[in-house]
Amino acid sequence: MAMVEIKSHEELTSYFNKAENIYLLLYKSGSDLSKCAYENIEKANKKIEKKDYMLLTADVKEVRDIHPNYDIKTVPTLLHFKNGKFSKTVMGCNPENYYMNLFGNISVGIKQDGNGKKVNRVTVYSTPSCPWCNKLKQYLKENGIPFRDIDVSKNTSAAQEMVKKTGQQGVPQAEINGHWVVGFDKPKIDKLLGLTVK
Repeated sequence: MAMVEIKSHEELTSYFNKAENIYLLLYKSGSDLSKCAYENIEKANKKIEKKDYMLLTADVKEVRDIHPNYDIKTVPTLLHFKNGKFSKTVMGCNPENYYMNLFGNISVGIKQDGNGKKVNRVTVYSTPSCPWCNKLKQYLKENGIPFRDIDVSKNTSAAQEMVKKTGQQGVPQAEINGHWVVGFDKPKIDKLLGLTVK
C-alpha cells in the first residue's frame, strides 16, 4: 500500500482500527532532512511485499494538531502506533535498509536479507551527551538494525534495571537478544547480531 497523506489528528485516529501497526511520518516540506527521510521510507515501503502495517504522512506546515499530542519537537520523526496506542519514535533520516528492517520486523513472512535472517531485539541505554552512545546508534543504523533507545538520564527505573543487570553505570550499554554488552564492543555486537565482522 502506498503512503497516505493525512490532514488532522482525527484522521490519524480513524486509521487505528484498520491495521494493528500504523507508522506516521511527520515531516516538513522544504526541509532537506525531511525529504531524505520521506524518500528512504518510500523506497523501503515499496520493497516490502507483504505489508501488515499502514504508512501515513503529515506535513507539519499544514497539520498542526498531531505533533503536540505526542510531544514531538523535531521533524522528521516516524511514529509507531500498535493497536491504536503510541509505541515509539524514530527520529531523523535513516538509511533505506534501516526502514526495511523496521517495517519488515513486524511483517509475517518477510525475510530480512533474502536468507531468512532472524529478527534481532535490541535496546540501547544511552545519554544525549555520550559520544560513544551516538557511535553505537549510528553503527546499528548503518547496518539496518532497528533498536529501542532509552535515555537513562531521564528514565531512572531503566537506569536502575541496567545497573542491576550488569553492575555498570556507564553508557552506552545494549541488550541484544537477551545478552548485555557494556560499551561499544564492536566484535561482541557483531557476533550477537550475526553481522559479518569486517
